[in-house]
Parts: sequence; structure tokens; C-alpha cells
Amino acid sequence: MSEIPGVAIFVAKPGEEAKLEVLLRGLVEPTRQEPGCLQYDLHVDIKEPRRFVFIERWESQEALAGHGKTAHIAYFREHGPALIEHKEVDFLRKI
Repeated sequence: MSEIPGVAIFVAKPGEEAKLEVLLRGLVEPTRQEPGCLQYDLHVDIKEPRRFVFIERWESQEALAGHGKTAHIAYFREHGPALIEHKEVDFLRKI
């Protein structure tokens, strides 16, 4: 079974950077405690402070699927869209 790396990018609406950062920071520790989470790190773009980037790695597709069913992700899906101008979430396969 291969690890599943991922990159999730969220660009805050102008003026919503601080609120989005708080919301995203709230995902880090609960996600790191999930079964199969190998890495879940939040970064902010040096040149564009409205752009937040998660670098993540999952043990399996099942672990990744479980992540999407957690209470903290449900909360984010409910409250995040009002703060986000653009999002891009990609999961990758190493070649």
C-alpha cells in the first residue's frame, strides 16, 4: 500500500486572513491524531499572506476517506466557505 501525499491550498477572501488562519489551525492537531495521518502541516505563503497551504500524507486511501468524515472537517466545511476566495485540493501518486 502506497502513501498518499496531498496539497490543499486555501486563499482567504480579502480581510478574512486572520479568521481563516484560526479555522485552519484548528484542524491541525485533531487531524494529526487521526488513524493513518502521517503528516499534516499548515503553512502560509511568504509572498501572499492570504494563501494557506497544507502539506499532508496519509497511510492509505481508507485513512484519507476517514479524514473527510471527521467532526472537525465537517465544522470546517460549514464555516470555511464564507472565508475562502479560492481552494484547490490535490492528492498525488509518487512516480
